[in-house]
Amino acid sequence: MIQFARLILLVPAFILCFAPPASARRQKKSDSEIQQQVQEIKKNWQSQDSSFNATLEKAYGYAIFPEVGKGGFIVGASHGEGEVYKKGKLIGHAKMTQTTVGAQVGGQTYAEVILFKNKKALDRFKAGRFEGSAAATAIGGKKGAAAAAKYKDGVAIIVLPLKGAMAEAAGGGQKFAFEPLD
Repeated sequence: MIQFARLILLVPAFILCFAPPASARRQKKSDSEIQQQVQEIKKNWQSQDSSFNATLEKAYGYAIFPEVGKGGFIVGASHGEGEVYKKGKLIGHAKMTQTTVGAQVGGQTYAEVILFKNKKALDRFKAGRFEGSAAATAIGGKKGAAAAAKYKDGVAIIVLPLKGAMAEAAGGGQKFAFEPLD
């Protein structure tokens, strides 16, 4: 038990040793960079799954995170920035963070779309009362995956792996911060 406790204490130190200095870390992306990434992801997803755009159009609203970075070794974290739409119209920006603990190792980048079936689900997201589970209801990039996404409590999550690999059996949750357009 003592060795396990030492390991848990050493993991954050290990991660910090290999983290780039603050000056080398990626700066916050501009709104135009995020918009460009969102358009590229939409185009790529539609080319792989013809049901993607129709699924977005059917949803009351959606949040799209074109690039979420995730990494972990026992303790994991992910972060992404995206846009939020209501009935196809941009209404704001969002940030997603996630922490996980458990058996995990690796790093990956993925895109994520959160579909809101109704006003109540979108309002819950905008008010900061929404926390997503780490599990997606559909994996993007497969034909018909968007149309097969299952809503739970008015929300469906689609994930599209972009690069990297991660093995995990960990628990955690995503938290979101919404910022409306001025």
